[in-house]
Formats: sequence, C-alpha cells, structure tokens
Amino acid sequence: MSKDNVCDCKCIHRERADVAIVSLKNIKCFGELSNFFKTFGDETRLKIICILDSQNEMCVCDIAYSLSMTKSAISHQLKFLKENGLVVSRKIGKIVFYSLADEHVKDIFELGIVHMGEK
Repeated sequence: MSKDNVCDCKCIHRERADVAIVSLKNIKCFGELSNFFKTFGDETRLKIICILDSQNEMCVCDIAYSLSMTKSAISHQLKFLKENGLVVSRKIGKIVFYSLADEHVKDIFELGIVHMGEK
C-alpha cells in the first residue's frame, strides 16, 4: 500500500474510537453475518424470498413456474438458501415444500424493500 492511502493523523476522538473498538469485540459472528447478507446478494434468491414471503410455502415446480425458470435452477438456489438458514423444507410424498425459515428473514427482506423506497 502506498503512503498516499494511509491516514497520518492521530486519533482525534479517543472516547468514540474506544467505544467503536469495544463494539467490534462484542460481536463474534462477523464471518457468519457476512455470509448471511451475501445470501441476499442475488436477484433470483431475492425473488424466491419474495415469493415465499407472499405465499408462505411453495414447491419447486410452482416457484420455477412463477419465475419462468427451470426447476434445476430454482433447486440450486433453494439449496443455497437452505444451507444458509433462510428457508426450510418439508416433504409430503414426493413433493418438497419450501418456506422462509422464520420471521427474521421476512422482516429483513421487507425492511430492505422499505429502505429502498419500494413499498
């Protein structure tokens, strides 16, 4: 890194900096949190979350039809969402139904929409 990119000033507001350092030390899950938010970083996954938010529960075929995508593509995204704790599944016979894992996922999705000014 060049010297142009390094701040050469001393800490101006030590109390604020100390509080910031403590807050960083109190959170132990930055890696998991980063992965959690990366899961929201795909348009198709967001659309699946939107669909499940509106319908509570759907099978792969119906989600694929709703998004005009293949069942394979949807299954791949659902697997990713499930591995990251955003959706859960239940099986009835040969049909697997997917739903949002909990109210937190719904809340985060809906707050994102509100934040973007779309609601």
